[in-house]
Amino acid sequence: MRYDTPIFFQKIEHGAYDAATGNYGPQTISETRRMASVFDTGVDMMRLIYGRIEDGSVTAHIQNHYNRAFDRIRIGEKLYKVERARNLRHKQTFVLTEVQE
Repeated sequence: MRYDTPIFFQKIEHGAYDAATGNYGPQTISETRRMASVFDTGVDMMRLIYGRIEDGSVTAHIQNHYNRAFDRIRIGEKLYKVERARNLRHKQTFVLTEVQE
């Protein structure tokens, strides 16, 4: 298994509320880079998780575990939400679905 694809764990920090204007400040996104093995999710796994075939679903494996809080994962220019995460002994597995921002 090759860990040759950079993935980015994104944490979104919402802007502070400004009582004078009633608006919120701009949000900031912090990213943490990890190398992963990324491939299409198998048909059997999609049926197990979604109950149907879902386009835009990938599976990512990283070495060791990522224990910090995050909101989504970016691979290239695409954003993904985590449908299922599984901690194994020396790696962590994520089943991801593409989301539109």
